[in-house]
Amino acid sequence: MATAVNAAVSLPSSKSSSLPIRNHIIVSPERINFNKCFLYSRNVCVGRKVVTIKAQVTTEAPAKVEKVSKKNDEGVVVNKFRPKDPYIGRCLLNTKITGDDAPGETWHMVFTTEGEVPYREGQSIGVIPDGIDKNGKPHKLRLYSIASSALGDFGDSKTVSLCVKRLVYTNDQGEIVKGVCSNFLCDLKPGADVKITGPVGKEMLMPKDPNATVIMLGTGTGIAPFRSFLWKMFFEKHEDYKFKGLAWLFLGVPTTSSLLYKDEFEKMKEKAPENFRVDYAVSREQTNDKGEKMYIQTRMAQYAEELWELLKKDNTYVYMCGLKGMEKGIDDIMVSLAARDGKYIHAKADSDFSG
Repeated sequence: MATAVNAAVSLPSSKSSSLPIRNHIIVSPERINFNKCFLYSRNVCVGRKVVTIKAQVTTEAPAKVEKVSKKNDEGVVVNKFRPKDPYIGRCLLNTKITGDDAPGETWHMVFTTEGEVPYREGQSIGVIPDGIDKNGKPHKLRLYSIASSALGDFGDSKTVSLCVKRLVYTNDQGEIVKGVCSNFLCDLKPGADVKITGPVGKEMLMPKDPNATVIMLGTGTGIAPFRSFLWKMFFEKHEDYKFKGLAWLFLGVPTTSSLLYKDEFEKMKEKAPENFRVDYAVSREQTNDKGEKMYIQTRMAQYAEELWELLKKDNTYVYMCGLKGMEKGIDDIMVSLAARDGKYIHAKADSDFSG
């Protein structure tokens, strides 16, 4: 346990001497019991005299400094619904939002909550797909980042939205494998029931500061939490919140037909051109001046000076969500930006790779 040691020392005054005196304080080792407050004394050699020091030792821990959160986490609810007792929502709509020639399907879906799943922007929910696994047991839940603001797509706080990519791949044996939960969700029809758990997570919550700079780095369905942020910032009116800072989104996708929610982002740019910026990195169609594929870190490098100035501000927040493989590339660009200023950083950005 950390302790606070308070010592009051009185030394007898001595007359000046022509002899030079070097004051070495030598304290012999003692065993000190920290279980209670007490006085103890020691013999100390000061110059050529031995004096007694009396000191008081207390075991009081230093006063704790209360950590003030910079995120909007007051009153956040987590794990209201658990796997053994999930909330039963109903699918209201389910729409494919990628082009027919896109490498894979991504769907936007809306479920009813009737206000019973009180989530915040940046949280996730769990979904338990119907059916049983190969061992005859119910399928385990999968977590998905929420793609709607707390008010929901209909503005009544009674729905929750997800952005889900259908997982289909060929394994080493040449067999086609379909992801259990993603295919369950992408195949849902309006009116179908869906078992929901959560909400969960506090890592990706929005900053409290309405004047903050919020830099969002997303790939594919990693756009989900950022759509929730941006809806609150630019499509909604709140008595206690009006965003006046800068929201800068970098979205990485393989093809133009894979761009998600582009029409919404264009409307946001028209509505708040001074407060919202969006840059796309389309890896299979775009290259930089060196002919390198355009990934998020490649696009960010084009704004290196500007980004570094923003990163040095106290109220700048960086969020990442999407493919875990993007993490190293983002870390590399952050380090290179810091190197321009002769600094070394180990940046820990708020991240969520469950989307």
